[in-house]
Amino acid sequence: MTNTKRALVVALLTAGVVVAVAGCSSPPNPNPRANQPLETVPVDVPRYMGRWYVIANIPYFAERDFVGTHVQWSLRADGRIDDVFHGRKNGFEHEETTYHFIDTVKPGSNGGEWSVQPFWPIHVTQLTLYVDPDYRCTILGYPNRKLGWIFSREPSMSDDVYRSMLARLDAMGYDTTRFRRVPQSPGQIGQPGFQSPGQRD
Repeated sequence: MTNTKRALVVALLTAGVVVAVAGCSSPPNPNPRANQPLETVPVDVPRYMGRWYVIANIPYFAERDFVGTHVQWSLRADGRIDDVFHGRKNGFEHEETTYHFIDTVKPGSNGGEWSVQPFWPIHVTQLTLYVDPDYRCTILGYPNRKLGWIFSREPSMSDDVYRSMLARLDAMGYDTTRFRRVPQSPGQIGQPGFQSPGQRD
């Protein structure tokens, strides 16, 4: 195993541990709808493929300190999905990092629930909680609401649209105060509501 692959495995293992214990380390969710079951939406999987920019997320180990992040989803011949994460850790001046995952759509979920395999035999569940009719923005979640993402086909999102995405997450029982926007351009670093590499809440 090369040093790069070994480092990736260690990072993913650590991320898995962090996710597993997130319920112990995260603050209580004050949203009165926090205990309601999350509901996925139907997804046209072929239409869902392509590039999605990470507009905001609940910061966590595996994506913390990354800027300019986006994912590229590609449908494979076997029906599974190549899921490639791209980002630059600690600033736009750094070399781009990529991670490759394999996703599987859960049968009977109408495309709304995926099993993501960071590496064998680890799988995590990814829920599509919203996608707009034009497939221009989407909300992804995690069953216990400790993780969440807002994605867009474009690297920028207006404040009005962003607030509407947060309103949807609030209605789903998320603690929206935990979401931070991900810088997609150097000028966004340090701006209110945006993550800054190395900064901790």
